[in-house]
Amino acid sequence: MATTYSRFPIVLTEGRGCMLSDAEGRTYTDFVAGIAVCNLGHAHEGIARAVADQARRLVHVSNLYYTEPQSELAEWLVEHSFADRVFFCNSGAEANEAAIKLARKYFKDRGAPERFRIITMEGSFHGRTMATLSATGQEKIRKGFEPLLDGFDIVAFNDLEAVQVAVTGQTCAVMLEPIQGEGGVLCPSQGYLEGLRKLCDKEGLLLIFDEVQTGMGRTGSLFAYEHFDMTPDIMCLAKALANGLPMGAMLAKEEVAKAFTPGSHASTFGGTPLVAAAALTAAKVLLDEGVIENCQKVGKYFKDRLQSLKLKYAFVREVRGEGLLIGLDLTCDGKTVVAACMEKGFLINCTQDHILRFIPPLIIKEEQIDSLIACLDAVFEGLSNSSKE
Repeated sequence: MATTYSRFPIVLTEGRGCMLSDAEGRTYTDFVAGIAVCNLGHAHEGIARAVADQARRLVHVSNLYYTEPQSELAEWLVEHSFADRVFFCNSGAEANEAAIKLARKYFKDRGAPERFRIITMEGSFHGRTMATLSATGQEKIRKGFEPLLDGFDIVAFNDLEAVQVAVTGQTCAVMLEPIQGEGGVLCPSQGYLEGLRKLCDKEGLLLIFDEVQTGMGRTGSLFAYEHFDMTPDIMCLAKALANGLPMGAMLAKEEVAKAFTPGSHASTFGGTPLVAAAALTAAKVLLDEGVIENCQKVGKYFKDRLQSLKLKYAFVREVRGEGLLIGLDLTCDGKTVVAACMEKGFLINCTQDHILRFIPPLIIKEEQIDSLIACLDAVFEGLSNSSKE
């Protein structure tokens, strides 16, 4: 395999719910969920059944034809969001690529081809393709792939004035994550997103939300934009959409979506019957079985428990996030904490070198939170003692 990942020295072989097992027989409580993907946990019976049933009927026929699972999933997404149309693909990067292309095509069709530039945010992460890494506001992601694609103007996150200053006659859209995940679980300041909506309306710009990580219940609402008094024009989903099977989706309002005409964009594997069947099952479980309510309740409990650690240890700077997208900002190296927790049977994630990111399955229980807090407490105690020596 290509050496593009710094992998941990364990081989995971089986999972159920929030638990994983490795080839040595060790078990782990999973607070990573495939990087905010397995919202319903591992080996979910309903999804396994949906995949098996669909695999016996129809796996792939291409988008030259209609299929029932894809049509039903599109209908569900439209019924539960601001959008009128859905384009299916295979990943978050592809969904964001589709959004970028749609924004440009929308203005081209309106007789304004000069409007092709998109304002994005520092600290953002939109993907690894050439267009999406060019849109990403992190130097470490972009480094080594220059020259980057033209058409992206990166400004400070949470700074409405910076966006206003960056708007020119060439600007077509503003694109951002409503909560930056990989960037460090950074939440918008009060009124920021609503202000962006007003600014886009005033300047005639499209507003694109990258909800690849925040969508599908992760923040305690089906979509993160629902926390705010506004809606975007375009929204991108992936990660948890099919609970581990590869699927992305770009949703848009009708006025914007109609810029995509036959032949203007495509995806061979986008929304196959197999993956759409899994996604439709996952979507229904989220709403029908109290999963989002559990995310709200346990997410608040989790943040409260983490706050107790902040009060106890000086190197814990901040607890932030929504639902079960939670960040713990440290003044010390977070990777050391991740390794120590793994040794004790807990899988957690570190981003930006010093921010612990907790993104467990949305079915996580309070007693599993308590076990992790006890683990973190022990690890932090060791760090605290070693710093005094």
